[in-house]
Amino acid sequence: MSATPAASANKMKKDESFLGKLGGTLVRKKRSKEVSDLHEEGKNAINAPLLPAGTDIHPEDTLLEENAERVMLDPTSRENLKFKDLVKVLIDWINSELEEDRIIVKDLEEDCYDGQVLQKLFEKLSGRKLNVAEVTQSEIGQKQKLQTVLEAVNEMLRPHGWTIEWSVDSIHSKNLVSIVYLLVALAMHFQAPIRLPEHVSVQVVVVKKREGILQTALVTKELTSTTEMMMGRFERDAFDTLLDHAPDKLNVVKTSLITFVNKHLNKLNLEVTELESQFADGVYLILLMGLLEDYFVPLYNFFLTPESFEQKVHNVAFAFELMQDGGLKKPKARPEDVVNLNLKSTLRVLYNLFTNYKNSE
Repeated sequence: MSATPAASANKMKKDESFLGKLGGTLVRKKRSKEVSDLHEEGKNAINAPLLPAGTDIHPEDTLLEENAERVMLDPTSRENLKFKDLVKVLIDWINSELEEDRIIVKDLEEDCYDGQVLQKLFEKLSGRKLNVAEVTQSEIGQKQKLQTVLEAVNEMLRPHGWTIEWSVDSIHSKNLVSIVYLLVALAMHFQAPIRLPEHVSVQVVVVKKREGILQTALVTKELTSTTEMMMGRFERDAFDTLLDHAPDKLNVVKTSLITFVNKHLNKLNLEVTELESQFADGVYLILLMGLLEDYFVPLYNFFLTPESFEQKVHNVAFAFELMQDGGLKKPKARPEDVVNLNLKSTLRVLYNLFTNYKNSE
């Protein structure tokens, strides 16, 4: 039985009404999404003030809990030569300390975040064995190890006035600034035989979440100060005392050191008149050690006529190894400082030899 015209008309009206409602709903949803997108865009514009060029805020950096913050190293600071030098000094120091463990660190962020290297380093420096699992692959296990290591470090450093600039989360998230802060503190506390570059500062981008809005700021972080101030945290040696309290005697000291080294170098028909320049390539230091310890240093072990900076650094570093073989502590000066004609570093090395060999014939 076919539908009457009236019934058909009513059905069409009903369908049109339904489609109209459906279309209206779709339009409202589309407009609602547009408003939401516009709101989100505006929110992002408000939440992201101007940052230094090249600074990337990754998605995970914006997913912060209320009142939480994240700190990121500014890319320009990462390429700063003094900062890169500081990182290299710290890497070389770690590798020297952990040589017996056959641990080789190449990248502080990738090699220190899981706590394994930091555990070994702290145990070597402090002489304490920590109760942690040797190998941990899971994130939970790594953070538990870091927690144990950092608790031991903080317990040791806090009484000496250190500000704790690191945490389990910052280290595990590979925050390079936190890792460097921690290593600098350990190096200074344990009187590491290294010379940290002076006045190293970096800029970090601090992202905070307040009332649902991201706030960003550029903050300068001082990682090292002057050598004198850094050394002031621990016992200073006789040479520091001499320079600080009797600078007028510096020329007397230099004269005594020249007399001392020439007493031995004259045996090879060599003579020194300028301490800072004539020891900068490491050759005289190596020959002097051979004379003081009464052995011949094979010429293939060092560069007799070094030309590059790297060859000179090799020579000075080799001389330092000979000093340690002779029972001396590793010099506090860095080979690079001696090569760069740093008078204080050169005098410190020679003064150490003088106090140990002044009665040698």
